[in-house]
Amino acid sequence: MEFRDSPAESIFRDTVRAFLRAEFPSEFTARPVEWGLFNGAGRTSPEFAAFVKAWTPKLNARGWGAPAWPKEHGGGGLSVKEQFILSEEFAWRRAPRPGGIGHGWAGPTIMVYGSQQQKDELLPRIISGEHSWCQLFSEPGAGSDLASLQTRAIRDGDDYVVNGQKIWTSGAHRADMGILIARTDPNAPKHRGISYFLVNMKTPGITVRPLVNMLNSHEFNEVFFEDVRVPKTQLLGEENRGWYLATTTLDFERSGIATSVAHQLIARDLAAFARQTRVGRQALAEKPSLRVELADRAIEAHVESLVCYRIITMQERGEIPNKESSIAKLFSSELDVRLAVTGMHLAGLYGQVTDRDDTEVIGGRLPRFYMHSTTSPIGGGTSEIQRNIIAMRGLGLPRG
Repeated sequence: MEFRDSPAESIFRDTVRAFLRAEFPSEFTARPVEWGLFNGAGRTSPEFAAFVKAWTPKLNARGWGAPAWPKEHGGGGLSVKEQFILSEEFAWRRAPRPGGIGHGWAGPTIMVYGSQQQKDELLPRIISGEHSWCQLFSEPGAGSDLASLQTRAIRDGDDYVVNGQKIWTSGAHRADMGILIARTDPNAPKHRGISYFLVNMKTPGITVRPLVNMLNSHEFNEVFFEDVRVPKTQLLGEENRGWYLATTTLDFERSGIATSVAHQLIARDLAAFARQTRVGRQALAEKPSLRVELADRAIEAHVESLVCYRIITMQERGEIPNKESSIAKLFSSELDVRLAVTGMHLAGLYGQVTDRDDTEVIGGRLPRFYMHSTTSPIGGGTSEIQRNIIAMRGLGLPRG
């Protein structure tokens, strides 16, 4: 691994830092954006919302709104290391950067497989923020085994008629567009006969129903398709080849460094809370068991950053991380839970506070962090799936 920046990379890092000093107000750096859903839906201040509205055009002017995208599509065309530096510096300042399904999945896939019309119509709206996107992949009976999906898309003239159900669809209630995979050939083997569509979420026949989690927060949804007519012009790539589009690995920044930095910031916040909070005459940080636990979390967060550096080094060499990405995902997800458990050990009576409006006292955020962390080992590929990949592709063990 190469930890040092080259002279050109050092200049780029200085440029990013200067931009953040000039454009990102220091008071926003204290926002607990990495703490699960604490600063999520319904909790952003009007001042910050107004700031973000003006912030996105500033990023786009530099190509940093989509740093990995080619310049001809409005992106930055940054190298792998430059993307890494940008994510790292923004994460340390807790500065927002456009992202999500549109920037990370839909846009790159459209660039590779889309028609010129699809590119011209959709890519500028992703960059500008005019369109938000959701991912319509998982189904009640097709999660980790996604190829078992049953949603059908039947060709009817110039349209496909879609019927079925999707679940765990983040942001579907706010999305303008969605990337959908559906079965177009039920007689083909399950990994074939699937097609990939770009769907307008306002199309008649689409019903979005909220799935409210134990935080009493609405991020997920279930989506129903009842005779939804999707024009054939919204088919991406070839019919029955959608599985290969859905599993395409594109060369975009995915080292996980932003999450690693977030975990280091959480560990620092927990340590500060322990130093400032007293039980009787003793600060929490003076209790030996808690000191050891906090030290463990800080060390683990640093180890996570080293895993990220390994991935970014491989990407710089033109290699595709495989088992390494699963190692990073597994370690990161389970560290999220361990940090939350440590937080609850520190919280004491604050551990009973679950009011969504308690954003001032860090102890009041800890139970919400704990509840939210339970999703980390599931979302984006379960820990069990990651362990299987590591065992087979990393250790050469036979399929169980």
